[in-house]
Amino acid sequence: MPFSQLGLAPLFSKALAHSGYAEPTPIQRSAIPAILKGLDVLGIAKTGSGKTAAFVLPILQQLEEAGVPSHRAPSVLVLVPTRELADQVSQVVREFMPSLTSRLSCLAVYGGVSINTQMQALRRVDVLVATPGRLLDLLNKNAVQLASVRTLVMDEADKLLTLGFEEELNQILRLLPIQRQNLLFSATLNKDVSAMQRLILKDPQVLEIVEVGESLEQIHQRGYFVTEERKGPLLRYLIKHEEMKQVLVFVSSRKKADNLTLKLRKNNIHACAIHSKMGQQTRQETLEVFKGGDLRVLVATDLLSRGIDIENLSHVINYELPRSPKDYIHRIGRTGRADASGDAISLITPEEVHHFNVIQKKMGQCVAMAESNEIDLSGY
Repeated sequence: MPFSQLGLAPLFSKALAHSGYAEPTPIQRSAIPAILKGLDVLGIAKTGSGKTAAFVLPILQQLEEAGVPSHRAPSVLVLVPTRELADQVSQVVREFMPSLTSRLSCLAVYGGVSINTQMQALRRVDVLVATPGRLLDLLNKNAVQLASVRTLVMDEADKLLTLGFEEELNQILRLLPIQRQNLLFSATLNKDVSAMQRLILKDPQVLEIVEVGESLEQIHQRGYFVTEERKGPLLRYLIKHEEMKQVLVFVSSRKKADNLTLKLRKNNIHACAIHSKMGQQTRQETLEVFKGGDLRVLVATDLLSRGIDIENLSHVINYELPRSPKDYIHRIGRTGRADASGDAISLITPEEVHHFNVIQKKMGQCVAMAESNEIDLSGY
């Protein structure tokens, strides 16, 4: 089915082809017509399923059809949980804006960078992508008004709520016009998302795209039983012995990310860490270098487990397990994207065996495990 059959204007055709959108994904096939009709939407689909384009394309068409507004406040507000996702959403918006005849603008705002620069840029914005905390900072400084918002998008709603943004979200919702279109997108439908749905959505079109099993089939999962003392050498052994070109390694804390990166570098493995305590510019530059293939290993906390597309990432390694089975799926889902295959490896200490069994049970799959005690790790 071509995009044109979804009700999208022909003006997007060239940009879609240039960006590699051959045909719409399931969530795009369902969401685009519903959004164009002005319906509220609850979209449940895995990360990497094309959710961003599913709401960006119809929203831009709505803005085009409405004409350039006379006000200077945003017509569209997109709330996201992380700085990285804010940048990614705004990039997709800017990717398709040149297709329009109207001169529209998009801005991403988040903490970790100068608020004064963002205040100056807010003088004329049509699509505002924001993390809740920074948006409230800007509202408190009267740098932005929400009275003209016609469309509200909450992207990665489950992550917004699990990260503790519920109070901030409620403050923001009270400042929005009552008459607006609401779009709620989430990778999972938990009790918090259901509560938020009942709060903000009016007779929504509920779109649940179940593709988790299919996506995991493209990922070759395996694991190693290992003691804590041998975990670092085993990681370095796997990276070197299997000649991994690009690896995303997940750890549980910022301190572990920094320490592990230091040890990798001491063993002549080009590695960088990325976590919430780093400045936004450093984080963004590090991620771009990794995406560009000029960085072999990126060590990350769960900051990167959702909403970040890294094209052709071959390997994900769980150096430490996440607390939630859902986070495990989101982590390994950074590989095996866009019909490509990928490898996901987990290093499991005796203390983690029970938790890993729980993850496998929740996932509905068994991971092939191997003992590592016979691997010669001398020199690693």
